[in-house]
Amino acid sequence: MTQKIALVTGGTGGIGSAICRALADAGVKVVAGYNSGGNHEKAKAWQAEQKKDGYDILVAYGDVTNEESCAACIKTVEEVAGGSVDILVNNAGITRDGTFRKMSWEQWNEVLSANLDSMFHMTRLVINPMLDKGWGRVVNISSVNAQKGQFGQCNYSAAKAGIHGFTKALAQEVAAKGVTVNTVSPGYVMTPMVAKIPEEVLEKIIRQVPVGRLGAPEEIGKAVSYLASDDCGYVTGSDFSINGGQHMS
Repeated sequence: MTQKIALVTGGTGGIGSAICRALADAGVKVVAGYNSGGNHEKAKAWQAEQKKDGYDILVAYGDVTNEESCAACIKTVEEVAGGSVDILVNNAGITRDGTFRKMSWEQWNEVLSANLDSMFHMTRLVINPMLDKGWGRVVNISSVNAQKGQFGQCNYSAAKAGIHGFTKALAQEVAAKGVTVNTVSPGYVMTPMVAKIPEEVLEKIIRQVPVGRLGAPEEIGKAVSYLASDDCGYVTGSDFSINGGQHMS
């Protein structure tokens, strides 16, 4: 069987790295999309670290807020991986927190562009080849804060909530052609960025989580790997909440 090709946007971040590894463990040829402000050396260093750990993960640059850059990224993926994208994980995103009464248009627009518009740019480039092949997986990474809201994150919560609306609508359009579209909504996960939060703040966050701990990036990665698998052909339009019980719907 031909090896499936996956593109994980934001693939060099904390959760992105775990998703890349989980897909690689499942036998998928993985390409990590990155922006990093155009820091290509940082991406190459990340790739080398993965290689040391036994993961041969490819990389492709792309600014997910820019249509032309996304097209160039997909072209790179097809060149380095030797085929079209079978599995797209829309994981890239940013935060620009602030209370709404003080929030600028720039803070709003940057977050909506990076977290929501990016899904339009990337998905539209891969969906037709998936439909032509009669097989495809799109997994969109949202957030617990899309489900419950979060103080100081009107922009982020709105963008992440929009992701699941996108998921449900697209899932209906492509289901009959063997393409599934699902959302994963993580809670607070112990990434390198979260690890830098002051201990007293982390303790306050953990007290809000019924299971009494933060999530592990690997737990998100394994959920995405399942949604991207052949075994998951009957699951589409769903939102997988992985938040330790912090929000139950």
